[in-house]
Amino acid sequence: MRILLICGIVFVHVPSNDGTSQFLGANGLFDWLRVFLGDSLFRIGVPCLSAISGYLLFVRGMEKFDYGTTLWSKARTVLLPFLLWNCGLFITVLVIQRADMGIGYFHDLWNSSPRELLTYAFAIEDFPVNVPLYFLRDLLVCILLSPLLALCVRRAPLSTLAVLFLIAVVPDVPVGIVLKKSILFSFTFGIYLALNKVDLRALDRFALPGTLAVLLAAGVLSIGLYRTGPDFPWFLDLALNALSIVGAGGFWLVSALAIRTRLSERLAATGSLSFWIFCAHYPLLVVMWMIWNRAMADSLYPVFYLGAVATSFIILVGTNWFVSHAIPSLYQVLTGSRGRKEKMQTPAKRQLPTPYARHGEPPLSHNSRGKP
Repeated sequence: MRILLICGIVFVHVPSNDGTSQFLGANGLFDWLRVFLGDSLFRIGVPCLSAISGYLLFVRGMEKFDYGTTLWSKARTVLLPFLLWNCGLFITVLVIQRADMGIGYFHDLWNSSPRELLTYAFAIEDFPVNVPLYFLRDLLVCILLSPLLALCVRRAPLSTLAVLFLIAVVPDVPVGIVLKKSILFSFTFGIYLALNKVDLRALDRFALPGTLAVLLAAGVLSIGLYRTGPDFPWFLDLALNALSIVGAGGFWLVSALAIRTRLSERLAATGSLSFWIFCAHYPLLVVMWMIWNRAMADSLYPVFYLGAVATSFIILVGTNWFVSHAIPSLYQVLTGSRGRKEKMQTPAKRQLPTPYARHGEPPLSHNSRGKP
């Protein structure tokens, strides 16, 4: 699911400007499609990834959860990659903006206050310079809070989830500790699923109608977003927040359909590739947007949109392969040691976590245990 969700997140971050906004409707159906993919359907990606991370953290149960070991492990697999990818881009932007390039595409770092610079470098109060990496920042916060969240889920599960859900979906309700409220609820919901040993395959028989329902809901919502954006009315903001969270359950059902194909079984073994795409796609898209704006007109934006997405995947897959083979030690650091585990454990040897194993039933790859 990670590779599918993260490839979808790429569509969310394709850059544009005021003259090429999808809400102008200058390209008709194509602009609605941009709203459907980037502003509706694939907004489900981050909550779904958060729920998976929370689940995997407690899949072995509360008794086997070691907080100290977990923090040390996540410092290597989450914190260090965040610092390397974001600070690397931060330094690069400083250099190119000194040469009067990149202004308007990235925050103006040279005219920012020290407090703002700390935020762009470390995501202390707002989004970092490599915008999608806010997810890693919020994930670290959730991991730090994980014992407290697990305790709340064990003692008052419904109240805890209800309060966090309302905070997540109601617009303009500040949280402070996380940048995206949906991550806190989804991560906690994942903990709930793990501690209660919920069988996530129980609804697989509803995979097709569940998938169609999510697509339909995202399509209907995108019509409203397309007509009213970019400043959505309160009730559409509420609906968008709700879909991004509730839709994660429907999007999970996609795995029950997708895993039946040979291609999906191969994709299930691409954990390090998905992390590489996640960390590297945003600066790559912005660089292509900078190059495009120097030579092309706004009327050709659909060409850029399709070309940028396709070119990004080609470059990211190619660079992932090159760095992993040419500089494996660096690759392991940049991907949080995810590549090492994949080399040690082939897809054929992967097993379901114990809570999901049914007697006499073979393991299903779409629920295989991996690294959050």
